[in-house]
Amino acid sequence: MHALINYVRSGQPDLTNRQMALLLSVYLTPGPHTVRGLARLLGVSKPVVTRALNTLGTLGYLRRERDEADRRNVFIARTDRGNDFLAGFGHIIDGEAERLARPRPRMAVG
Repeated sequence: MHALINYVRSGQPDLTNRQMALLLSVYLTPGPHTVRGLARLLGVSKPVVTRALNTLGTLGYLRRERDEADRRNVFIARTDRGNDFLAGFGHIIDGEAERLARPRPRMAVG
């Protein structure tokens, strides 16, 4: 819970679960990534992925790249800005994990 509160307070854009799942899928699974492949992976339609990509592209977290070998194909690529966003999100999660791992002081029973 604290991790989400810290994320909201961070000033970073609020991503939907779908957008976050898409972003993490691109960054944590081997590519190349396509709209069709991401839709299959997430179990959603291609228009759903396209809308999420539009938002993530506007934020600079992902970008579309034409396949030089076959110009009809478009790949979804990572960006430095997206990497920085996820690194910051990871630090928030790590901070919460460290907080939870610290021993709590015992209360006196009286």
